[in-house]
Parts: sequence; structure tokens; C-alpha cells
Amino acid sequence: MTDTTATATGTARPSYEPTERTIPTRSRERASYDRELVHSILDEAYVCHLGFVRDGAPVVLPTLYGRIGERLYVHGSTGSRPLRTAGRGEAAPGLPVCLTVTHVDGLVLARSAFHHSLNYRSVVVHGTAHQVTDPEELRTALDALVDHVVPGRSADSRPGNAKEIAATAVLRLDLTEVSAKVRTGGPNDDPEDAGLPHWSGVIPVRHGYGTPVPAADLDPAIALPDYLAAL
Repeated sequence: MTDTTATATGTARPSYEPTERTIPTRSRERASYDRELVHSILDEAYVCHLGFVRDGAPVVLPTLYGRIGERLYVHGSTGSRPLRTAGRGEAAPGLPVCLTVTHVDGLVLARSAFHHSLNYRSVVVHGTAHQVTDPEELRTALDALVDHVVPGRSADSRPGNAKEIAATAVLRLDLTEVSAKVRTGGPNDDPEDAGLPHWSGVIPVRHGYGTPVPAADLDPAIALPDYLAAL
């Protein structure tokens, strides 16, 4: 896979290049173009929101995705609207999209309603998505989609058969025009509000996993895999 943000020497730049679309109009100090930060935010989430325009109207769809290097692969159905709009093959014009991923890390409660906020980490990707048609790349992308949710799962499940592969479509989006935005810390109360009798602070929001529940028809002799126990 080609690293579209590599330098002439083949070494990936530590940061993405800001563009007019990736520079925020508000809270610019929270924006970051650091490659490692962007990758960490993308790799920790499961669902992205894919925005595009269809018939002159905006559409935003939640869907699964996976990352391989400097590319995102977005899951879809062969009959879905973004896939039909993107077209097939490298000669197709592709689909201009905006893809977003967000983590909520805390509820920020200020003394005033105006200063209530969230601690968050988010990524916004602009670009043109193309449908994956190469069979080898498609299988690699589908494995990445499965492993993105549970690392190691693609090797511990039956691969898709010809009928399933034919019914599944994947969009490819290069990580070229990318930005992250992060808020951390406590509330930004106004000094004159410091004496108000209202609780102020942060309520952390954490993601966790429960105990795996086996399928009702699972053979009791099949033990829980190590990669699931590690979750």
C-alpha cells in the first residue's frame, strides 16, 4: 500500500499538513495534526460517521471501519447509497466525503450553563472515497474491519465465501487531509462565578467490556480464546 503522506525519502512525516478545511474556525488551540495522535484516536473507536451529498442533500451514515497504514476502509453493502454514488473501478470519479470519529472522555460541568462542555478526542478526514474492487485488497480490507473491532478475530472465524464477498462492499479513503481535536481539563468558570453554590468539575466517561456471553448453541468444549479474555 502506498503511503500518500510519505516524504521523498520514503519516511512518513510526523504530522499531516493543515489545509483550509482542516483548520478549525473555533478553539484552534485544540487542533492537532500529529500522525500518532490521529492514528490512536482512529484505532480506539469502532464506528465512524460518513458524510456525503446525494441528490443535493447531505447524508451522514454510521458505519464500521478499519485502518491499514494511511488508509481507512469503510464497510458497506453493495446496494448502499455511498457505494452506488462512488462507482466502481479506479476510473470512477469516487465520492467526496467527510468522515468523523469521536470519543467522549468526560462530562465537564461548570457553575454556569454556558460553560458546560465535554472532554473529547475527535478526528475529521476529508477526501474522495473509492470502492475497493481488487479481490486481494478487498479480502485484506475485510480482515482489517473484523480485526479493528476485536484484534485477532479474523484468523479465528470463517472467511467470507464468494456469495458473502459479492454482497459486501468497501470504500477506501486515504488519510491525507486530516485533523484531530482534543479537549482536556476542568471547567472554564468565569472568576465572578467562583462563589456560586453549584458543584463544578468533571465526570469521567470510561469504556469497558463485560464478561463474554457464549452463544446458546456453542459447544461447551470450546474455550474462550485468549484474545477475548485479554479484553
